[in-house]
Amino acid sequence: MRHFAHRRILASSAALALLAMAAPVFAQKAIVVVRHAEKADQSTDPVLSAEGTARAKALAKALRNLDVKAVYVTQYQRTALTGAPLAKAAGLSTIQVHSDASADLVERMKKEHPADVVLTVGHSNSVPRILKLLGVAET
Repeated sequence: MRHFAHRRILASSAALALLAMAAPVFAQKAIVVVRHAEKADQSTDPVLSAEGTARAKALAKALRNLDVKAVYVTQYQRTALTGAPLAKAAGLSTIQVHSDASADLVERMKKEHPADVVLTVGHSNSVPRILKLLGVAET
């Protein structure tokens, strides 16, 4: 991945589809925001499907050279399982933040990882909130 002089936020609504880039409102080197990979079923707290597991592994492979310092997930298995391959490869434990605590998540990233590359795995309803809090304008 090419390194740019300016800081950036990578945003995504799917585990590998990095869709938007914008200047951050704080000093992180990069924040990668993804929606969890495909889930196995429609239950309350499903695991990932085989396709989702493969996508989580592909995400880890795609981000392996970014020197990710933190992997944030929610209380649900699908986000933890999406972030787990990268966390394991980087020698990290995932950091759990409640799915309704987007503002707390952004503040925590500012405080605990002010100059790092961070992965955040969210949901279809939380990813837009996180992006808005990070200063990404709707398009």
